[in-house]
Parts: sequence; structure tokens; C-alpha cells
Amino acid sequence: MASASPLNASPSAAPGERLTASGQQVTAWRPQVAGVVEVFHAHFTEHAYPMHVHDAWALLIVDEGAVRYDLDRHEHGIPRDTVSLLPPDVPHNGSAATPQGFRKRVLYLDESHLDRSLIGAAVDAPDLRDPVLRHRIGQLHTALARPGDELEAASRLALIGERLRGHLRAGPVSTARPTDRTLAHRLRELLDARQVEGIALDEAAARFGVHSTHLIRAFSGAFGIAPHQYLMSRRIDHARRLLLAGHPPGETAVAAGFYDQPHLTRHFKRVVGTTPGRYAKLR
Repeated sequence: MASASPLNASPSAAPGERLTASGQQVTAWRPQVAGVVEVFHAHFTEHAYPMHVHDAWALLIVDEGAVRYDLDRHEHGIPRDTVSLLPPDVPHNGSAATPQGFRKRVLYLDESHLDRSLIGAAVDAPDLRDPVLRHRIGQLHTALARPGDELEAASRLALIGERLRGHLRAGPVSTARPTDRTLAHRLRELLDARQVEGIALDEAAARFGVHSTHLIRAFSGAFGIAPHQYLMSRRIDHARRLLLAGHPPGETAVAAGFYDQPHLTRHFKRVVGTTPGRYAKLR
């Protein structure tokens, strides 16, 4: 199972080697994000999974083609607009529903986001037609593939977990946005103090005695920006001052709290509109 680890403080494991064989491509890695046991991307045309079980929750989306599978002796299918949540310890199989095969992305999650009391509900209704949830899962996969964006990934995972629990408990999915300004300001002060080394989302939530989703919504409601976006903005500002003071981009990346120079460049260009190297020449 995944263990808690500092977010935006230590490097993520990079995506593993892509293995190419007859009709298949597989990529897998374990990111440094609490609750994620494994990220698994695959393109299969001929491979068919036999009946098997996992010790973690499998959150699956299909990007191309479709998948059919049996779960608890009932047949199911996963088209591109559906999210499938397979519970731990329940046997299932899987194969392509079309001759062209399928391309899928899977997150294996431990019980920190989904506890075992929800297994029965997941067996009864494993396939969820929720466009918002599907979009958020895609965003999470993108964040998990970028070393240095662990705080963003943890934030997105927290909101995904909340939405999944809403589906499984047959209750309304929460759309409330708490405006606890005191909590939001306390988190902003903490992010300012930990600007370079970063802080784990679950550590911040535990410090304030609230759930991580409450913390995210309170901050976003008060300031109109997610905590990970705020922290990245502060780091970009720090990097701009360092670059104009004559520090090279590689040194600036480390000093400002980025994973590496490409991590700095990606965020810097999106915010500032140019690369750190070109920006440094302006001085």
C-alpha cells in the first residue's frame, strides 16, 4: 500500500518503461502521492485478463475502444464515457469489446480514500456515468505523470474520492463551497512559510483538524484559486526575482522549490508567457 510522503518536497517516481510486445503497450509507476498504489496505462488488442483479484481499488477509464468484464458473476462494459470502480478482493476478468482493442488508464488506490464498507455498493454498481468525474480523473493522470506536481495530484485525488463516495453512498454529490476564511488564511500562511519545501495535503489537513476536501474548498472559496495553484504562483514569483538577479535557470529551479529545470520551465512559460532563459535575458 502507498504510504504518506511529502508533496512537492520529494521527487515522484517517473513513469516506468513502456513495454512493447505483440499488440500491447504498458506503462506503470508508483507516484509519491499518498493513497495511490500504482498508475497503470495500457493499450491491448489481443490480451484478455483471466479471473483475478486486486488488494486495492481499481479506478479505470477507457480512452479508446471499450472493455467488457465480469464482476461477481455479472457482465459489465466500459465505454469511453464511463468510469469503472472495481473493489478489492472481488474476482473479475477483462477483454476488448471490439476487434481494435482498447486503451485504458487505471489508478490503484488504497483504503485511505475508499474504505472497505463501500465494497458492496461498488459490486452492485461499478460503472459510473459522470462526465465531471471522468474529466477530473483525466486531469489527475496528467498531474501524476509530471514530477513536482504532487500537491496538485493530491488535491485532485481528494475531490475525486469525495465524488466517488457520494456515488457509492447513494447520496447527492456535494457541490458546497465552504467559505471558512479563517481556515483559508491559515492555510495561505502555511503555504507561504513552506513555499520552497512544500507540504503534504494530508499533513496540512491534519494540522488544522479538517478533511482535505474541506481545506481545498475553503481555500478556493476564499481566494478563487486552488492551493496548488497558489503555491506554484508564489514559486514562480520567487523564480522571477532570482532570474533577474542573475541566477541561472537550473539553480533557480531548485532554489524556488521546483522538481527540476523542466518543471520550472513548464509552469513558468504557462504563467509568464516565456521561458526562464529568455526571461533572464531581459535584465
